[in-house]
Amino acid sequence: MAQFAPHDEPKYVISIAARLVNLHPQTLRHYESLGLVRPQRTKGNRRLYSEQDLERIRLITRLMNELGVNLAGVEVILNMTEQMQALRAEMAERERELLAEIARLRQALARATRGHVMPFSPPLPADTDGAGGEQWWSERT
Repeated sequence: MAQFAPHDEPKYVISIAARLVNLHPQTLRHYESLGLVRPQRTKGNRRLYSEQDLERIRLITRLMNELGVNLAGVEVILNMTEQMQALRAEMAERERELLAEIARLRQALARATRGHVMPFSPPLPADTDGAGGEQWWSERT
């Protein structure tokens, strides 16, 4: 059997899961048929729900009962949430790659410039945004 993180480990049969989220087992079957929740299956084809599945079901219930969202809206919200999480993870990975590349380039620059004097170039002031205002250097000329 596959290894699961404790939060993802499927451990509740449908009757227990339904009791834990205060829903009828048929409601959980309906949510599964719509693709809103995907419990693991045993070799005997019994549904097993994880804590993560239960949290997702509670979110579905909260969206419907407290916010008045219908099942189609819940599906859209859940899909968009998953896409946003995937994009965040992708951006974090890209940021790690770019920071590693910056560090590599700084090390290469430091090795290449040992013993050489580098000219100082101060950063530009923050008001040089090109918004049509007076240039920062015009006051000095």
